[in-house]
Amino acid sequence: MRTVTSLPATVMLDDHVWIPMSDGARLSGRVWRPTSSDGDPVPAILEYIPYRHRDLTALRDSVNHPYIAGHGYACVRVDIRGTGDSDGVLLDEYLEQEQRDAEDVLAWLSEQPWCDGQTGMMGISWGGFAALQVAARRPPSLRAVVIASFTDDRYGDDMHYMGGCMLSDNLAESSTMFAYATCPPDPAVVGDRWRDMWQERLDNSGPWVARWLEHQRRDDYWRHASVCGDYSAVRCPVFAVCGWADGYSNAVFRMLENLDVPRKGLIGPWSHKYPHLGEPGPAIGFLQEVVCWWDHWMKHDAERNDDLDCAGLPGEPMLRTWMQDSVPPSTAYEERPGRWVGEPSWPSPHVRRERYLLAPHRILSADSEAEEHELTVQSPLSVGQFAGKWCSYNAPPDLPYDQREEDGGSLVFDSDVLQEACEILGAPVAELDVTATRPVAMIAARLSDVAPDGSATRVTYGLLNLTHRDGHDEPTPLEPGRRYRVSISLNGVAQSFPPGHRIRLSLSTSYWPLAWPPPEPALLRLHTGSSGLLLPVRPIAEPDGVSPRPFDQPEGAPPIDTTSLRPADQRWTVSRDLVTYRSALEVVKDIGVVHFEGIDLDVGKRAFERYEWLADDFSSVRGETEWTMEFSRGDWHVRIVTRTILTCTPDDFRVHARLDGYEGDERVFSRNWQHVVPRDLV
Repeated sequence: MRTVTSLPATVMLDDHVWIPMSDGARLSGRVWRPTSSDGDPVPAILEYIPYRHRDLTALRDSVNHPYIAGHGYACVRVDIRGTGDSDGVLLDEYLEQEQRDAEDVLAWLSEQPWCDGQTGMMGISWGGFAALQVAARRPPSLRAVVIASFTDDRYGDDMHYMGGCMLSDNLAESSTMFAYATCPPDPAVVGDRWRDMWQERLDNSGPWVARWLEHQRRDDYWRHASVCGDYSAVRCPVFAVCGWADGYSNAVFRMLENLDVPRKGLIGPWSHKYPHLGEPGPAIGFLQEVVCWWDHWMKHDAERNDDLDCAGLPGEPMLRTWMQDSVPPSTAYEERPGRWVGEPSWPSPHVRRERYLLAPHRILSADSEAEEHELTVQSPLSVGQFAGKWCSYNAPPDLPYDQREEDGGSLVFDSDVLQEACEILGAPVAELDVTATRPVAMIAARLSDVAPDGSATRVTYGLLNLTHRDGHDEPTPLEPGRRYRVSISLNGVAQSFPPGHRIRLSLSTSYWPLAWPPPEPALLRLHTGSSGLLLPVRPIAEPDGVSPRPFDQPEGAPPIDTTSLRPADQRWTVSRDLVTYRSALEVVKDIGVVHFEGIDLDVGKRAFERYEWLADDFSSVRGETEWTMEFSRGDWHVRIVTRTILTCTPDDFRVHARLDGYEGDERVFSRNWQHVVPRDLV
């Protein structure tokens, strides 16, 4: 990324501001704005997240917000209630209080003398969720949003559940927030009341995973703040962004298809990162795109120019995406080869859905007929240990590895060797006729690119809890032996399969530890002939008028100064003991200790995850996480340690959690939680 030191406007930093809420609480924020805004007000752009603006996101913020501010905006980074130096306690994600607070923040911003009354919101992950959710509430000052790595469907397309199957990220993300929500504020900002604020957080916190387990189907808990329930509520323009290695790419397609406001979509090869910091590359000049977007909707006459894109160029595609070329399997990539393609709308008139029937171990050509055969599969728990993370962060390496070992416990269907390239864009669908031997069963469907040497690179995948075959609101048990017609939608993707390769569909009845397995093993019978695979095939040649313009190289403002005091440690280890038959996946994500020069603060953050199982005992699966967060300045040293363990029986999920708080070497707080939650057809 190119560091830009000379921007159109000189930027000043309000290092800390208090923003009053309607109930008397105050939120902590930081403001970058043109020095000229005292006399010449500008629009304000809000990023609203719980991840501590003074330290843990300070490096990223210093690249993003001064750059946008230098192009004529007031950029405001606010920690939501109960995080960082803000008042209160964070009890859960996306609560009504959080959204009311955001409206209060936008109202306060619009009334500041340096703001011209217009506001926008931008963010990635929680910040993308927040911007979309607040847009649906229609605050009067909000003109447009930029949302990255987000979802509009909190139940069906988030890190909690996928196809009605519970994801292990349900545990992992709960543990992340268990740690963040119990961190202390900074005495340098809040003064002597830091200890009382911290004590309030410790006293009122707890493992969110217990609450998330209490809602195993789509109910009002998940419907709240899920914009998919009413797309018409969003009335401002939306720039929707994600990456193919991320967990949230599907939402971009739904935004383009269902919103009826001006909208643009961008999907690159990236993991869970902003595109100008994108890994795998190529990263792009995303901040330039963002500035163009704000300029169009807040500095130009949008009503007279709504046939133009944010940069004012006619005919720009609605969707720009990276068509990925074939690559060997790897758990991490520096770059993904490919090319940018464009679509004028979504669904695209250029993408056709082609149906291929399944025969024993084969995907037949489109014009073939297939006889009915019955194939069976009951997968071992080891299928899934090379699946990678549901949402890749590209650190540590967390993408899926060679699928051949996974395929050994799966039903596998291969196409003929391709005589010419085949490119797909969108969501493949497996349409299957199946029977199962248990009332609760699941299917994991994987699409892979198989090279001539046999190596298999997973392209996309999907999950379905078969009790959710008719929807997520009212799941019903399977009748063992009864035949069902089910559809499994795989994650959307843009992928080129070259000549000489084969396309593979793999089906398994477990996918642990990416997804929690059913209560007991189930034998699945698949009926070929009527079962098939739908592929969203896109023509190789670019249709007229949709070739996207090239992106600029990534740019950003100079990052703040930091010093590594203890090196980072990142690991991803699969182990098997062939004496005890115990297997495990261990993940370490440790930033070490980082010194923030500007505020003379040392910060450490370490996360450990372990997922284990014994042979094919479905009741033996166990997830364990441990987080350590520490903050030091002079003689002030504070540390929190959280630990969460999730186990199960055929009837229940069981949560044990512990929180310890330390001042120096003295433990000043300790609490344990025990929860037993009945399984609800999961």
